[in-house]
Amino acid sequence: MKTYINLGWLLLITFVFDIQLTLTNMNKLDLTKAFKRYYTAANAPELVTIEKGLFLTIMGKGDPNSAVFGEVTAALYAVAYGIKFNSKQKGLDFTVSKLEGFWWVDDHTADPLQVPRDQWNYELAIRLPDEITRQQFSESVLAAEKKKKSAYIRQVDFKHIEEGLCVQMLHTGPFSEEPVSLKKMEDFMHQQGLQMNGRHHEVYLSDYRKTAPEKLKTILRHPVKK
Repeated sequence: MKTYINLGWLLLITFVFDIQLTLTNMNKLDLTKAFKRYYTAANAPELVTIEKGLFLTIMGKGDPNSAVFGEVTAALYAVAYGIKFNSKQKGLDFTVSKLEGFWWVDDHTADPLQVPRDQWNYELAIRLPDEITRQQFSESVLAAEKKKKSAYIRQVDFKHIEEGLCVQMLHTGPFSEEPVSLKKMEDFMHQQGLQMNGRHHEVYLSDYRKTAPEKLKTILRHPVKK
């Protein structure tokens, strides 16, 4: 009888733990679901309006395949996860969101695809919940510096970005084939009488380290004006 009672208690405790785990996961904010329109694009060019959002960002220049680019990205993630843990302690847990990149070259008259990759400028970004404060950001930068010795952590910024009217589409496949999708977007812009009004923007829906090149999904986005 004692064995059955102990087994009953064990099952009850397991059940309660499963319920608590489920509730915890339900309470964790997933920004890709909270801002579904922001993280969704059609397979063909479309016109959308992108609202203002809160972001962690870091700027740099150079080839995205370089070691420096990796260190810059790592610094951005170090602060992002610091904010996540800081926020969780204050009662708001969230999933660190997708990496994004804004890209441009110094010569605005040049075709960016013809400019050497080591001359590309970029601003990497990770979206944050709107409730995150600058105080939390500052605390997380200090915490990240203690854990990770990096000269780039102090370069991480905390700001709002609003792109407004944009042309976008979903690109499926390797980054090297993006020019095909970009040409479709350019043709669409000409048909609609639109012109570029900002930096080229990419939202990386897939983890390129774990995803086969042909299955990579990237939102390509151009701010535009008439």
